[in-house]
Amino acid sequence: MGHRIQIEVNGKRYEREVDARRLLVHFLREDLGLTGTNVGCETSLCGACTILVNGQSVKSCTQLAVQADGTSVTTIEGMADGQDLHPLQAAFRDNHGLQCGYCTPGMIMVAAGMLADNPAPTEQEIRQGLKGNVCRCTGYHNIVKSIADAAEQMNGKGGDS
Repeated sequence: MGHRIQIEVNGKRYEREVDARRLLVHFLREDLGLTGTNVGCETSLCGACTILVNGQSVKSCTQLAVQADGTSVTTIEGMADGQDLHPLQAAFRDNHGLQCGYCTPGMIMVAAGMLADNPAPTEQEIRQGLKGNVCRCTGYHNIVKSIADAAEQMNGKGGDS
């Protein structure tokens, strides 16, 4: 039995019928074609599927699409402003905060939620905020550095890098 949902994703409104058991990650990827949100573990342990729901980071592999009815969702595709990267995206690029890139969308989205709540986190607060996101390629040093750099840029304290 389908359920009709209304959802705003990256500023665009959608009305769709979804199965009650459809995970939000599958709705985003398969129904809306937004494949930047990755499916990793499907148990909320890796964070590759992290998105923002009403500005809060959420692991979309453990939320049903029907639970997102009436919400505003931001995926990695909604972070850039046209060709202009979001400061987090630019900082990950500039600070080599990624290797294979599979976890990167989730890392950026959890960081966006973190910086919305705490615009000037310490290194320890960044590391704590990343606790639910796994990267199997890096030692997290450049990911933490990227988020700290983006925080500085977003607060108008960044250099000319």
